[in-house]
Amino acid sequence: MKKSFLALSIIISSIFSQTAIADPKTPGTQTGYSSADLLAKGVPSDINTVSVEALAKELKGKPAMTVGFDIDDTVLFSSPVFYRGQQEFSPGGYSYLSNQQFWDKANCGWDAFSQPKTIASKLIAMHQARGDDIYFITARTPSDCDFMTNYIKKTFDINQMHDVIFSGSSKDAYLKAPYIKQHNIKIYYGDSDGDIISARQAGAEGIRIMRAANSSYKLLPKNGLYGERVVLDSQY
Repeated sequence: MKKSFLALSIIISSIFSQTAIADPKTPGTQTGYSSADLLAKGVPSDINTVSVEALAKELKGKPAMTVGFDIDDTVLFSSPVFYRGQQEFSPGGYSYLSNQQFWDKANCGWDAFSQPKTIASKLIAMHQARGDDIYFITARTPSDCDFMTNYIKKTFDINQMHDVIFSGSSKDAYLKAPYIKQHNIKIYYGDSDGDIISARQAGAEGIRIMRAANSSYKLLPKNGLYGERVVLDSQY
């Protein structure tokens, strides 16, 4: 069974590692490695990795702060939601991402089929134990419902839950940056290049959460591309 899984992992790597590119608006400064690369070859020495335990030790004794999390592929493995949306609204294409009907389905109920990421549970528990304030900021198109806020609150047992912030997305600007700055967020966790760049634009540290190799969100980003810290074992 282990051999079969390893073989499958290598096949996945050969397909997806070739598709990992930097955010077109901001060139990378380091080599960077996709989650598929790391799955097949292990973690190379030139990636600046950090564990949840190391972060907790680093923050020990420091005053409580405000931290932020992206949602898709950071705290939730939401590929089932996007796969369902594509099949229902634009089979074989991506026009569903511009369809408000899809976003209403996704934001107002379909996330019940999203799988919470283990790494998110660990990080959120660590920050709550410190008394840190937590915000969730997503690039999704907003809907007139509060399902996601309630779902995340219940799923991760959030003590003081703020409404999820829907920044929307843009090809020309990093729309999360103003929200990160507005709420004085010091650390922002995310899987995409845009998450890391948005955090830096807002004066925060962007820490990379690895996107699962089997995520429906392609192209796979290259972890460590900007020299950012990457959380170990964060692909699941």
